[in-house]
Amino acid sequence: MGPRPAPAHTASEAVRPSAAREAVPAWVDLPEPLGYRLKTWLLGPPLATERLRHERLGKPTALAVFASDNLSSVAYGTEEILRHLVPYAGVAAFALVVPITFALLVVLGLLVLSYLQTIKAYPSAGGAYIVTRDNFGLVPAQVAGVALLIDYVLTVAVSVSAGAAALASAYAPMRSQLVPLSLGFIGLIAYGNLRGVREAGRLFAGPTYFFLATMALLLVVGSSRMLFGHLPVEAVTKPGMMRFGHPGNGLFMGVGLFVVLRAFASGGAAVTGVEAISNGVSAFRPPEWKNARETLVIMASTLGVMFLGLSALTARMHVAPFERGTPTVLSQVGRLVFGHSGPGQLLYYCLQAGTMLILVLAANTSFADFPRLASFHAADNFLPRQLTKRGHRLVYSNGIISLAAAAAVLVVITGAKVDALIPLYAIGVFLSFTLSQAGMARHHMRHRQPGWRTGFVINATGALMSGAVEVIIAVTKFKPKGTILGAWIVVVLVPVAVAGLVRLHRRYEAEEAALRVDAPDAAVGPLPPRHVIFVVLERLDEATARTIQYARTLRADQIRALHFEVDDATTRRLRNAWQELMRQRPSLAMPLDVIGSAGRVSDRQIVEVVLPHVADRETEVTMLLPRDDSGGVLERIRFGRFAAAISATVSLIPHCNLCVVPYDARSDGDHGFTAPSAQSADTGDGSRRSRRRARSTDTARLIPYVAPIASVRLRERVRIAGRVEAVRVRARAGTPTLECILQDGTGRITVVFLGRRTVPGIDVGARLVVEGTVGEYHGRLAILNPQYEILGEEAP
Repeated sequence: MGPRPAPAHTASEAVRPSAAREAVPAWVDLPEPLGYRLKTWLLGPPLATERLRHERLGKPTALAVFASDNLSSVAYGTEEILRHLVPYAGVAAFALVVPITFALLVVLGLLVLSYLQTIKAYPSAGGAYIVTRDNFGLVPAQVAGVALLIDYVLTVAVSVSAGAAALASAYAPMRSQLVPLSLGFIGLIAYGNLRGVREAGRLFAGPTYFFLATMALLLVVGSSRMLFGHLPVEAVTKPGMMRFGHPGNGLFMGVGLFVVLRAFASGGAAVTGVEAISNGVSAFRPPEWKNARETLVIMASTLGVMFLGLSALTARMHVAPFERGTPTVLSQVGRLVFGHSGPGQLLYYCLQAGTMLILVLAANTSFADFPRLASFHAADNFLPRQLTKRGHRLVYSNGIISLAAAAAVLVVITGAKVDALIPLYAIGVFLSFTLSQAGMARHHMRHRQPGWRTGFVINATGALMSGAVEVIIAVTKFKPKGTILGAWIVVVLVPVAVAGLVRLHRRYEAEEAALRVDAPDAAVGPLPPRHVIFVVLERLDEATARTIQYARTLRADQIRALHFEVDDATTRRLRNAWQELMRQRPSLAMPLDVIGSAGRVSDRQIVEVVLPHVADRETEVTMLLPRDDSGGVLERIRFGRFAAAISATVSLIPHCNLCVVPYDARSDGDHGFTAPSAQSADTGDGSRRSRRRARSTDTARLIPYVAPIASVRLRERVRIAGRVEAVRVRARAGTPTLECILQDGTGRITVVFLGRRTVPGIDVGARLVVEGTVGEYHGRLAILNPQYEILGEEAP
């Protein structure tokens, strides 16, 4: 019977995802560590890797996850423009704010057009790092990547600080608690992301759309009141408000070009976040590139309407920033537009709540993209490889934790003040914009696909525009007055960080090159004709006995016990116990070597023990170390130092190996290693082991007429189901044979396909239903040439 696709519902019922700890025989009691249980309680049950495709996002959820940074910048974009205009232009600042906003929207439009081209050319992931790497090489890609990583950290810090300021604007007693509030927001967002992509999307979608609704209401009410002439004008002499300057002889309403450019640079923070969608194309549901492009257009259009509308209302009502940052410009606009009536107050507090939520959740864009970008760097050997690993809920947990820690440090250093963070902001992202768009221009020139000329013009223009904005930001924000913080920090930090990444890359590459040398030849090279094992022991106990038992299974030519003497009393007790063991079990015939160590193990002593055996180059030496895992923390630390001391020397000696044999005295395992029968395995007293066995036989219960693998017997015809754990091809008498190890949580069995090298659809991780007669194959139970059914993908 060939492969038949199973019904859609069968996959989720057939083999449910489980942690690796449940993929063991049912008679093994594998306790769950406290840390694992705590992680499961906080984050939810672990997700199997095949669930990754179901963790994709639709457009509404993706807009909340990836666009919150971009959309939230409307809350402080207009304010940052005014903050640099009011002290120099006075009331003329309100005539300049709308033209500057419009100029920034032109930049936004060019960026959107450019990134539409990028997503089309790189439909899997089109961030600045990937584009720059493919078109300019690895080192320029590090510049783009580092700039974005720094900017993502700043985005989190700015967003949560602005969110705390929004809350403090509505509730004055919170103005002294900005740092604790900001740190709490970082922890909340990190927790939501550690629970998984879809969980984060569900958590953050509601607040995002609530903010959009309140902003839409603000603009509609404000425009209506402006149209009918009922819009009030704010006083410019309130206590705490920024001092209004007097225009000079500048070209722009009496303001010089440098002041206008600095206001433009500060407002540039409002158009950041465009790259987030191109970095996260792979997180969208299929067709990924199409959904990503549509979401990008929706995001930019929404931002443009809100940013321009708020700037127009602010200019009309003469709303100016306060020195301390609270109340914010948006808060003041909300109070004036909605008024002081009961419904107006309610709408105002809704606006502030929505603003606080969107500003806090804007940091989620960084939490979505920073870990993914860091994993790209790590995959290219420019960052620690731990950043490539997905965690408990199929997210890059290490990247999320690293981002949260870095942003928290920045918040504490700056006191959660937005105006202290803004000078560092945006320079990194516009550097990545420039490199990405220049890379796309080169991509069009190299590939010359249909429509490449249009794409080249768009991306080249985008690169020039982004480069110009980058220069403006670097010059005008290099060292603002009154603060040590400024763009100079990022200008210095990027090359320093790139140099560090390149150095780490060279180290990784050198290690890989060293490990690859002659690897194929060494793997199939001739084996040393002799094997000697040393069992390193401190005392004779159950852990030592387990290690001796394991040593006997290796069929070595000689097994010797080795003790490094620390004190006379311990050595004397060990000698007496060893003599008694040899007297009771003379068949062991294992000599005990005692080496004086003066209280510690030295390199010379290890070499003196091993060298006589490996000097002839015909002997393989293995040193076995018993490890008692039932000991406390101090015992594990002590053993770690002891093992590290031996390992550091052994690794330098050819044909000398070190193996740690773990043992837990708390387990009730059988030292004879005879698994309980199927009948005894099914009996239980309600203990944890019985409950685990009950869980592990779900497959047998959920698929009709399927037996647990642990219950099968020789020469029985059975129908079983499970997951393919391993696949290998062997040649028997010139005939290829495909062998698969199938496991269902209760046990394992070999499934053999004679005369086959491959079977379509059968690979590691595949789920099968197998039917056939149980036979014996090389001393193991197996089913030869069975009928089989390949189960479909697991349902979400």
